[in-house]
Formats: sequence, structure tokens, C-alpha cells
Amino acid sequence: MAISYASLKQRVFAPVRQHYSERDTVLYALSLGLGNDPLDDKAQAFVYEGAAGGLQALPSQAVVLGFPGFWAREPDTGIDWVRLLHGEQRMRLHRPLPASAEVVGHNRITHLTDKGEGKGAIMVTERRLETTDGELLATVQQVTFLRGDGGYSLQGGGQPSDAPLPALQPTPADRAPDFTDTQVIRPEAALLYRLMGDFNPLHADPAVARKAGFERPILHGLASYGLVAHAVLRQCCDHNPARLKALDIRFAAPVYPGETLVTEIWRIPGQPLQLQLRARVLERDKLVLSHGFAELA
Repeated sequence: MAISYASLKQRVFAPVRQHYSERDTVLYALSLGLGNDPLDDKAQAFVYEGAAGGLQALPSQAVVLGFPGFWAREPDTGIDWVRLLHGEQRMRLHRPLPASAEVVGHNRITHLTDKGEGKGAIMVTERRLETTDGELLATVQQVTFLRGDGGYSLQGGGQPSDAPLPALQPTPADRAPDFTDTQVIRPEAALLYRLMGDFNPLHADPAVARKAGFERPILHGLASYGLVAHAVLRQCCDHNPARLKALDIRFAAPVYPGETLVTEIWRIPGQPLQLQLRARVLERDKLVLSHGFAELA
């Protein structure tokens, strides 16, 4: 069954209403390694409700709220869901996330781009995360690479293909980063992060991971994204979550729990509130997150 441009672009997603508590906010931060050093007073604000000034939510927590689930697996989509990959994650924060709240996720498909037969297709799903009063908290875009659906625009008498999102830019190759952040990923990180709602056994079951071609369970892509967001907060924002306004990144390769993530950050000349970044795994010297962009307040 080939994908239908019209059906996907017009697909109706029911609003996803979600209550998250201070406990959920603490668990999210702990899953990303905050609190590994119990004497880190900067991290304490994200893991302890009794911290001076009260508990705060990490900005990247927005990507796990109001999520509609793995809907691409439903038969009527026509998507070859077994072969899809999470290609990029983009996020804009319109105001700081509360430590606890009831939110509503409004999801829609904004772009469907055919790269050609055998080359896959690109789908962009946008989520507007709002309070129950309609106040916009965040806009999240998930870019999905549909590896098995290239050439769809030539089928069924011809179908449209959207222009892609503006491309993310590679990091500078001619100069050293302005900031470098090193984080050791705890061995149980994927088991903790799956409690955010992504229960794919690829991140928990060694047999499933081996069948998928990995030596052991891999870390969720959005967990790696959260680690990089924390690196930006630590290195460039003095742990102030209100200062991170946007974060875009491309997923280049999987990360394993227990590895060391090194995030490299560059200032953009003439743009003091804009950054470029990437991340690599120290033990394998492997680039795992690339084409990163962050905007600060």
C-alpha cells in the first residue's frame, strides 16, 4: 500500500491532553543524568522540589509532552513504518515550561517530500503544545525519514511533493569549538528514559536490539537530544531554562548507554544569541548528533 499525500496531509489527530506532575519533571531530569552529582547545586533545581526557588522543568521536556503515539504503524497510513527513522528534532520554546501542568498537544503533518524512488521520503510532524487555556508553550517539529516510501509522488497518477524545511547547517570545520561539554551516560539511562512514554523494546531488550543489528539496547534519540539541551544550559545559560529558546539537531548515529557524550558548541559570529553544535561519543570517536542550532534569550 503506497502512501497517499492527501490522506496524510489531511490526517486528523485528536488533541492529546496530558497532565504531568513535579514527579514526572524530576524523573525526566534524572533520566538525563541530572543528579548524578548530588552536590551539583545548579542541577538540584531540576531534581529536587525543595531547591531554592522551587523545582524547574528542563526545556527539552516539551518534546515528550502531548505526543500522539506511534500512529505511523496504523495500517491506513500506508507508511512502511518498519523502515522509518527519526531524522531530526526541532523545538521552539515560547515560554518556560511549568514544573507541573495540564497541557494539550495539537499535532498535524505539515510537510511530505518525495526524494525519489529508492531514496525515501521526508515527513514533518508539527506539535503545538498549549496550556488548557490556549497559551502556546512550545512548537515541536519531528522530521521522519521514510526510507521505504520514496517515489510515492509518481504513483496513483501523480501526487504532490512539498518543498523541504530549510536545511540545518553543519558546524564550522575551520575553528575549534568555543565550549566543550562532557557527560557520562549512565548504563541504565535507556531503561529510565523509556518511562517518558517510548516503550520500544529496542531500548530495553538485548535480543530485540541484536535482531535490529545493534550489539545491545541503544539510547533513545530524544534522550540524546535532551543531553545536548542540558549541555547548552550548563555551558551557555548558567542552568537558566528560560534562556533556551530553540534547539534543532540531526540524528547521525545511535548512542549506547554507558558511553560518554561530548558536545561541542560554537558561537555564530555577529549573532551573540545563536549557536551551532554537534555531539560525538568519546569511546568510539563517532559523530552521533550533527547540524545543531540553538537560540538563546
